[in-house]
Amino acid sequence: MLRIRLIEEVLAERYSQQEMRCPMHLCIGQEAVPVGVCSALTGSDMVFGNHRAHGYYLAKGGDLNKMIAEIYGKATGCCGGRGGSMHLIDLGVNFMGSTPIVAGTVPLGLGTALASQLRGKDELTVVFFGDGCFEEGVVHESFNYAALMGLPVIFVCENNGYSVYTNLESRQPDRPMKVIAQAHGWEVASGNGNDLDQVVEISRQAVSRVKANGCPQFLEFETYRWVEHCGPNDDDHLGYRPADEVASWKKKCPVRHMETRLLSEKIITSENLDCYHRSM
Repeated sequence: MLRIRLIEEVLAERYSQQEMRCPMHLCIGQEAVPVGVCSALTGSDMVFGNHRAHGYYLAKGGDLNKMIAEIYGKATGCCGGRGGSMHLIDLGVNFMGSTPIVAGTVPLGLGTALASQLRGKDELTVVFFGDGCFEEGVVHESFNYAALMGLPVIFVCENNGYSVYTNLESRQPDRPMKVIAQAHGWEVASGNGNDLDQVVEISRQAVSRVKANGCPQFLEFETYRWVEHCGPNDDDHLGYRPADEVASWKKKCPVRHMETRLLSEKIITSENLDCYHRSM
């Protein structure tokens, strides 16, 4: 999580130099979800991300140099410099790709899961998406098909409460999203997306269930993005998010939460953290 945070902070600092010729969506504040979920996977398991892709790519083991080169539009980038921040891929670690199309990777994930099932492979597919995807018809069609076929797939919804500038309450009725997945015949679970330990445990259980009984899994994690929807700065001057809400979520920082636990349990020392910061 700290590695992802530091990398994105440097990207944010340098974005104004006008050398990164692509839009950029940062996952600062949401690092626990990709790290926790990917820690429960094997190398053969496949992952799809969305437009806020850096965290998924790095958590699955994607090549940092190729990611940076891609953002700078270089031919040595993971997509030849043609895709930019929102189009990342590293087939060497089974990060199958990310796209900015809302819910665009959902049916692609069903395709890889179906292929695994047909080949009799002990592998699964994870598709990350945001709460805004629940307003796309293909998500619900995919729920139906995956349940019908018993596909080895896990949908991970990072619920940060906003689709660009519109809050969840203005877009969806007052009901948990997980009950929609459950109604389609999926097994579901939800948790605190800023608590890494909780994300890891829920993810491990979901992986075990899907491999044991072939039932697709839906996981919903509540979290919060710190910076603007698109770009390296904050956009709190627009007033779409209450200031006290932003401040409250920043106090729940997943990186600081884990640092505090590891320090208190003497698993790491302050010197370890200092060395890590210097190495980055």
